Amino acid sequence: MQQLVFATNNKHKLEEVQAMVKGLFSIQSLSEIQCEVDIPETADTFEGNASLKSEYILSNYARDCFADDSGLEVEALNGEPGVYSARYSGSRDMEKNIDLLLSKLADKTNRKAQFRTVISLRLGGEHHFFEGIVKGSITQERIGLRGFGYDPIFIPDGYIKTFAEMSADEKNQISHRAVAIQKLVTFLKNR
Repeated sequence: MQQLVFATNNKHKLEEVQAMVKGLFSIQSLSEIQCEVDIPETADTFEGNASLKSEYILSNYARDCFADDSGLEVEALNGEPGVYSARYSGSRDMEKNIDLLLSKLADKTNRKAQFRTVISLRLGGEHHFFEGIVKGSITQERIGLRGFGYDPIFIPDGYIKTFAEMSADEKNQISHRAVAIQKLVTFLKNR
């Protein structure tokens, strides 16, 4: 089975991806390759941050790998929080990040938003990108206890519940990460 390193320390992301590629690929986390470095995300685009992480693994561990960068883009806030989604409030405290986002949207009627993921794959000396987007809207308050990040305030288009109200299987069918991972898996299968 083909082995790839997923350049993440995020347990939730790792579990989502492992569930999506089960039986097709063996996915190793950063800790499994003894990479304890918090790889800096200093680019100002999702593509740039994903590339920084995948390049770091390729350069330092000589392993085929992929990395992602994801975030929430809110139309009424000109795409905020975007690449700063994980540290929107100045910290990695998601409760504070959600509070800040909801306060900035308090007087806005436009609640349109999208989650976006970009994957950077380094494989056999080649570099490829895969993007996944799911459009939806931001709720007035947190709803649901599952998921992570902004899941409790995001309702995908065509649904009446937030990501945080969905089972992992439901979310993995439609999420931005699922869309990007499906593109990655299709590419790898056809290679």
